[in-house]
Order: sequence, then structure tokens, then C-alpha cells
Amino acid sequence: MKTIGYVLADFPALSETFIGNEIRAMQAHGHRVVPIVMHRLEGPAQPEDILLADGATSLREVGLGAAVGHVLRPARTAPQALAFVARQRRLGRLSLAFNGLKVAAIARAAGCTHLHAHFAGGAAAHAIVGARWIGATVSFVGHGHDVYSEPQDIVAKLGAADFVVGTCDDLVSDLRCLRDGASVHRIPCGTDPSRFRPANSNHETGRFLAIGRLVEQKGYDDLLQALALLPASIAIDIVGDGPLKAELSAAAARLGLGADRIRWLGARTLSWIAGSGCNYCALVAPFKMAPNGERDTGPVVIKEAMAMGLPVIGTRFMGSKEMITSESGVLVEPGDVAGLADAMRQVAGMAPETRRAMGLAGRRLLEREFTLAAQAARLSSLIEAA
Repeated sequence: MKTIGYVLADFPALSETFIGNEIRAMQAHGHRVVPIVMHRLEGPAQPEDILLADGATSLREVGLGAAVGHVLRPARTAPQALAFVARQRRLGRLSLAFNGLKVAAIARAAGCTHLHAHFAGGAAAHAIVGARWIGATVSFVGHGHDVYSEPQDIVAKLGAADFVVGTCDDLVSDLRCLRDGASVHRIPCGTDPSRFRPANSNHETGRFLAIGRLVEQKGYDDLLQALALLPASIAIDIVGDGPLKAELSAAAARLGLGADRIRWLGARTLSWIAGSGCNYCALVAPFKMAPNGERDTGPVVIKEAMAMGLPVIGTRFMGSKEMITSESGVLVEPGDVAGLADAMRQVAGMAPETRRAMGLAGRRLLEREFTLAAQAARLSSLIEAA
């Protein structure tokens, strides 16, 4: 099996659990993985991702001599690297070429035969240059902001990569529309049903749960307004942190939502989510498009909730509508505050055993379609065939 160099721009990030999850799944599938980190983040992160970062190679570790030495060792595909450097416009050409040679140096020394990047930004650009310089195959994954709100030479990258991954049908369709003939494939980010499990007994708290960064595309403004329309007996805990924390807290106060109705729990580890998330009555995920176009294309948190046997209230938007069925949850239109309130009222009014049956239907769907093992098998097949 191919040795895969994972080119990561900023790692590890607390909320980007899908990257570490995929790396570990690919290792379990039989691939040797070499993490190549452009910028090591030092803030909060999942403990298992910190371990990956500790074993990664940083571009800062590659000296000038090692990078320049690869100028004299080009593969037959090296002209493709130079053509891409010239064709893209976002990054400085000398910087991209130099750091691409650093990626090439790391990958060649580690025996990498395929380079794979997450996000369609700088990581993808450097992976393309590094791979073509040493004659390796290359791919990248598009997610949300990197395609919709902060696109960087995506058309050129679609043409330069051996294949591209999108996390949901809508994203795949949008990428294919950008460049005719591009090899774009749908691989949803999965989760591990052995880690996220339903509660062993009925310890349901009666409260709803929301998980995600406090940013516009998560729809927390709609959630607060919906909660204000509901009886005082309906309450929610919100796990996450982010730039809208003060704004959302102020909005909750204006709406009269005190600590009995809404608790801001801050960022939590996956271990906390796996241990405590299963005790809530349902996940609320009112995702939508932010004003700048940013969006969640295949939220992992929904799959984690499904694995824990929670019903999910979500929106008919991007990947959410591919995961939530009428048997496993309730879908409303993005931005529909009244519809969201009605859905929460409906689920809150169910008998606990009805909610549990709904949640278990979601877990069965996850086990069929959205596991990490299935994700790794699909990605591995594409990499081996590239």
C-alpha cells in the first residue's frame, strides 16, 4: 500500500477532529502515514491529535540545503509543479516553490508515494508542488470556507490534482461545475461507533445539546430565538467557543434566556462528548450559510450524535440533509426559527422511549454509511488507483 504524506497547513486544531480521525483510520486500514505540518498550532487540541502533531515533521525542520538539493533531483513530472506554481495566483511563486521543495524533501526521505491535503488552500497548493516534484500522486479534500468563502485558485488545483474529495453531494457538484472533467469524489467524514455509543441505561437529562464553534454558520442566533419561543421547561447546553461568544451571550440575555434555559459549557474534548453527550435528549444543529458564504458541508458532530443514539434536529442544508432522515430526526429549512422551535417542541414532547428508538435508527444509518472504516476504505481505494 502507498505511503501517504498528509500535508496540513495548521495542525492540530481543536475543532478539526476529522483530520486526525482520518489519519488514524488510514493507519488502521494499513497505510503508513507521514504527517507534514506547515504550521504547528500550540493552542487547545484533542489529546490524540497532539500526539500526531508531536510525531509530525514541520517545514521549519527542513534546512535550505535539503530544499535546494531537490532542485537537482526532479522527477519527470516536475514541469507540472513549475506550471502549477506559475498558474496559481494566491501565493508568492518563490515562496510556494521553495516550501513545496521542502514538502518534497520530507516526502521523498520518508518514502511517500502519495501526498494528501486537507482544505483547498495553502496545504493543497504545497502538496501539489511537492508531489509533482518527486513523481508522487496527489489529492486534497475540500470542506467549507476553503471552497465557498475563501477560495484560492481552486480551478487550477482541480486540474493539477489526481483527484479531489468533497464531503457531501452538493460540494461535489459545486466542485465539478468549477472545472469540467475534474476527478471529484464524495467521501463523507466518518466517526467511530465504538467510541461514541448510546447510554447503557436511561440517564437522559431532558436537555437538548448543541456542539460547535460559536460562528455564524452554526445557526446559534436562530437557536436562541427558537428557544425563546418555547416553554421554560425546554433547555439546552451549548458546547463550543468562538468569536461570537460575547454577542450570543448578550442576545440570550436580551431574550430572557437565563442559566436555567441555556448553559454555555465552552470547548470540550471528544472524551467528554463521548462520555456525556449520550445523556441528552437530542442534538440541535441548525446549520446554515454565513453572510460570507461559509458553511459546514459534512458536520461530524451530527454523526457523533447519531452514534450516541441521539435524535438530531437539523436543517435541509449541505451534508446535514444527507445524514438526517425522518426516522432519525427532524429537518427544517435553514434560518426557519419558527420551524426550529416546532421541531424542538415536537422532540421534547416525545416519550423517552420514542426518542431512543429514533436515535437508534440514526445509529444504524451511521453504521451503514458514515463510519471511519468506510471513509478510510473509500479514500484508500482512490489513492491506490491514482
